[in-house]
Amino acid sequence: MVKQSDRAPLLDWEEIPPPDPNQPALPPLPSQPREEGAPPEKSSQPVVRRAPAGIAAGTGWSSGCGTNTNTNTAAITYSPTRSVTAVVASGDGSPGRPRIGLSGHGWDRPQPLGTDHNVHFPGLSVRDQWEEKDQIVAVFVVTFDTRSGNMIEWCLPHDINLDGVEFKSMASGSHRITNDFIYFRKGGYFGLACFANMPVESELERGARMKSVGILSPSYTLLYRYMHFLENQVRHQLQCPGQYSPLEAFYEDKKAVLPPTGNGLVTSCPTWSVTSINRCMHPEMKITHPAGCMSQFIQFFGEQIMVLWKLALLRKRLLIFSPPPVGVVCYRVYCCCCLANVSLPGIGVSVPELRPFFYINIADITTLETEMSYVACTTEKIFEEKKELYDVYIDNQNVKTHRSHLQPLLRLNAADKEKYRKLSEQRQMLLYSQEVDGDCTSNEEDLFILFFMEMNNRIFQTLSEVAGSVDPTLTAEHVRAMGLDPQGDRSFLVDLLEVYGIDVTLVIDNLCCP
Repeated sequence: MVKQSDRAPLLDWEEIPPPDPNQPALPPLPSQPREEGAPPEKSSQPVVRRAPAGIAAGTGWSSGCGTNTNTNTAAITYSPTRSVTAVVASGDGSPGRPRIGLSGHGWDRPQPLGTDHNVHFPGLSVRDQWEEKDQIVAVFVVTFDTRSGNMIEWCLPHDINLDGVEFKSMASGSHRITNDFIYFRKGGYFGLACFANMPVESELERGARMKSVGILSPSYTLLYRYMHFLENQVRHQLQCPGQYSPLEAFYEDKKAVLPPTGNGLVTSCPTWSVTSINRCMHPEMKITHPAGCMSQFIQFFGEQIMVLWKLALLRKRLLIFSPPPVGVVCYRVYCCCCLANVSLPGIGVSVPELRPFFYINIADITTLETEMSYVACTTEKIFEEKKELYDVYIDNQNVKTHRSHLQPLLRLNAADKEKYRKLSEQRQMLLYSQEVDGDCTSNEEDLFILFFMEMNNRIFQTLSEVAGSVDPTLTAEHVRAMGLDPQGDRSFLVDLLEVYGIDVTLVIDNLCCP
């Protein structure tokens, strides 16, 4: 189903799932009273909640599996430290055929987002709610000129500062590919651009016409909505250069009304809180919903994901190199950011934010010099030589660092392999449910986020309890309870305690023998 605005009859950019008239609206999530400052309670039994049929819960997008009229539901506890368990229930309370749904961890599955922009979510700040609306601050066309190089061909509004966008939206080396998409940052804004390269019979253009069409927004939450529109528009610009009417209509319909916050910018991501995480399941992290994004990330890095997880949790500067196309590498930036989520209140407030920069080039060097923590990707090999700009350099599956104290973190230990085994086991259970039962209520993105969030919560919950005890000594038993290796993860724990300012005594003399 396509939604078309009355104010812009030329366009059909916003795809939304078809409504199910037989599906009742989900009731508001109940709030559980608990003491102030206490961590979320973990339910002994997973809570079962049905998502709208045919909708991938938490995304607002049709999952493409069709409507399933079977009312049997089940819950699976995604856990890095336990085996897969399922609780089965049916609509009438009788036993039913097992189906997998997301639940457990002390919070319910959220309702789909993006279906009603007028809904006010309890627990979300005004800024968080504002960022879930359409807020396009600029639309632009970039072209490659054989004499001048990359240049801004057209933009709205005409007076906006787009310096450097001509290089961010057309990655170095793009002349070797036919099409691509790129996420990037421009100051306090985030951008998405679609690139295309079309052969032409023109000596002036040297046989090829290359353009990108893109947008800027204060948040990357909803940029994915316009991917299809931008892809169509860049093809249109290649075939009919200079015809900007659809882009003008799009901007008039979607342009932002920025809040009165001084400079009018919203920097980076919304501030995470336990309330917003539980209620909306990371809307700020859902930059897109590509089929198999998480699956490709897991398959690409394999067990190395556990290395990236530790580095992300330590808020290191991670730079991913890859030749074009860069779109899939932007997804890897997104996935890396998902590794460091923590939902315990008060954790991480004093550490640098893990900032997603997405695609960067040499024009970003000055900005990166002042960044304490980030994840970014690039197609420019020269960055490998600029070691002062990053802590970890990721060249395809090769994760390396020039920081001697980080070298031990690159080695996998037995606990890392066991965690990866459990993640793979849970993925296989989910895929089996989707294939055999046609389950459309679960997706790998939520499994992935919940798996690492629970792992992070378990670590910080244990550390907080030890730090608040009469004897704040972290023993080998504590380390194992956190799912870590007492010996292999010693340097990781030392760095973690320092970065997060947790005051405990780490027993290091006899870690392997409690």
